[in-house]
Amino acid sequence: MNTKLPPILLLLLFAACNYTIKIKDGPTAYDRKQYAVAVPLLQKEFEKAKTRTEKGKIAFQLAESLRQTGQDGKSLQWYRTAYDNNYGADALQGYAYTLKKLERYAEAREAFKNLGIEIGSPYEYRKEITACTVSEGWLKEAPTNGWKTEPAAFNSPQNDFAPVFYRDGRLVFTSDRAMSKSEGSYAWTGHKFMDIFIVEPDGASAQVFDNFLNSNDNEGTPCFNSLGTEIFFVRARGAYKGDDAFCKIYVSEKYVADGTWSEPKPLPFQREKINYMHPALSADGNTLYFSCNDPEGWGGYDLYAVQRNTRTESGWDDPKLLSRNINTPGNEAFPTLDADTLYFASDGLPGMGGFDIFRTYKSERNAWAPPINLKSPINSGADDFGFIIDRRATASNGPKPTNPGDLIKSGFFTSNRPGSRGDDIYRFEQRVPPPAPPKLDTTPTQAVAHKIVLEGYVLEKIFSNPADPNSKILGRKPLAGAAVQAAFGNKKQPFTVKDDGYFSMELEENMDYNFVASMNGYLSNSARFSTRGIAKDPANPVQTFEIEIVLDKIFRDREIVLENIYYDYDKWDIRPDAEPTLNRLAEVLKQNPAIRIQMGSHTDCRGNDNYNENLSQRRAQSAVNYLITRGIEADRLSALGYGERQPAVNCPCSRCTEAEHQANRRTTFKILE
Repeated sequence: MNTKLPPILLLLLFAACNYTIKIKDGPTAYDRKQYAVAVPLLQKEFEKAKTRTEKGKIAFQLAESLRQTGQDGKSLQWYRTAYDNNYGADALQGYAYTLKKLERYAEAREAFKNLGIEIGSPYEYRKEITACTVSEGWLKEAPTNGWKTEPAAFNSPQNDFAPVFYRDGRLVFTSDRAMSKSEGSYAWTGHKFMDIFIVEPDGASAQVFDNFLNSNDNEGTPCFNSLGTEIFFVRARGAYKGDDAFCKIYVSEKYVADGTWSEPKPLPFQREKINYMHPALSADGNTLYFSCNDPEGWGGYDLYAVQRNTRTESGWDDPKLLSRNINTPGNEAFPTLDADTLYFASDGLPGMGGFDIFRTYKSERNAWAPPINLKSPINSGADDFGFIIDRRATASNGPKPTNPGDLIKSGFFTSNRPGSRGDDIYRFEQRVPPPAPPKLDTTPTQAVAHKIVLEGYVLEKIFSNPADPNSKILGRKPLAGAAVQAAFGNKKQPFTVKDDGYFSMELEENMDYNFVASMNGYLSNSARFSTRGIAKDPANPVQTFEIEIVLDKIFRDREIVLENIYYDYDKWDIRPDAEPTLNRLAEVLKQNPAIRIQMGSHTDCRGNDNYNENLSQRRAQSAVNYLITRGIEADRLSALGYGERQPAVNCPCSRCTEAEHQANRRTTFKILE
């Protein structure tokens, strides 16, 4: 299961990390996401390592640091070194995905097969194995499919990405090149922070777009209204000093009198501790599309649309999640528009490696058509995104291109494929390809009724230590014998899965579905799916989608750590960033009404015993109180503050690292019955 975000998404998310702190060793630099700093330090430390265990850990951190700084070719050998030094499945996973990113698909396919064997679940990587085979076919078709690409002349040795056209025909893009405004370097990349630039499409020298809009924070991925008098862009900034940075979309208006821009303001519908990125404005200026990691979405980053509404106080309606045939449990990002066609990047739809570029369009009932992969050479094994069309160079009013070699469309996109110097902007042309050799097909054509089919899998987690629910999760495997109940409209439909954990059903159009899976010894869990907004695909009469329902094994009287629940210093109030985790726990309790739990809270060793015990008791009770507000009966809940009595990491208090202190400051729950 690949849970890593593409580096280009991550670059925008951590601008407020402590990049000014002096780092003296590789593991600390790696832990603080200072990857450019970590690489030379880790290389020296690997040479000094004396045991295979130590070498394996350092090699893996070095491979990850090289990957995060765009050095995939070098990271590959270090993943292999880590695996050869017993680092395990994580190293083999990094090796397999890097082979795929480098388009070494035959080797990647074999590595994914071995990875499935390593974790005990061939299921986990079956899609990646299939994708490698499909991608090989797309590479073979590329020389004759009419698409050509070349790097733009204005690329720098740093990251340049996400171009859009300004009203005068120039390109506006995002870059962390040396001309960026920030005084210091971003220790993640070793480059400057990101700013917005402008350049002639055929030019080689870019200029700063506007010194007022650019700041010492990360700015990027802008879009404009048709007059060029309104700009939407992303800025990464913490809510307060020392806070983690989260991305928000800002808007600024251009003053006609002097051509300056107004003070940028964040759009009002955005919530704290959630990232809003990659705005794209419709031609009429009334609909804004963007990418967001709202936990109420389909998973990862999803695409949303929001309408202007002058009748509301904020000027905007509430954002709406785009349909399930666009959004996946993976990441969807970088939307752009060309009339009624939406281009976007996804690593959740079947693709060639990282982000691939897809297109869709509004079809019948204002629904989105099934996305189409643009294939090679637009897509590659690397991250490909930020696709725009140059309407000035594209025939729109003349005769439709029909002869081989006629230009269909041209434009720009972004890629970090081999040969790039980080993220680079590429120019493309699509021309009418030569006619394909005729195919003899004697099969009579038959009309096939359109179907939407959902394939479901019930799974359980694979722990590195099967007896410890807090140990590392290696993957998932099918859970045989689970019962599934599908509810839709006024109907219900039961299923019992077999050894492969599989069930399937044909779905009705414009219908919401809820699935609940259960099995003795496991906590029941649910999944949802909707066919609303899914348009029929004329080329594919049977549209197939997939859901996964993961059931957690019940470990009675065993504390289970809840991730992402933090408290401010000397406080016990539930922070907004802890609410999604507690909301999910509340849903689990609603789906399992017979269980009772104890909420626990632990502190680190700093502070005296009585203080820590009282503080942890208040924090545990705060979590209980929050669950009660979510509809959980009070008699099903209890609270216990452990103070510092049961540390997760035993270390002398004065010598504990901040990471060890954080591991000890944890919130847990325990199933009592």
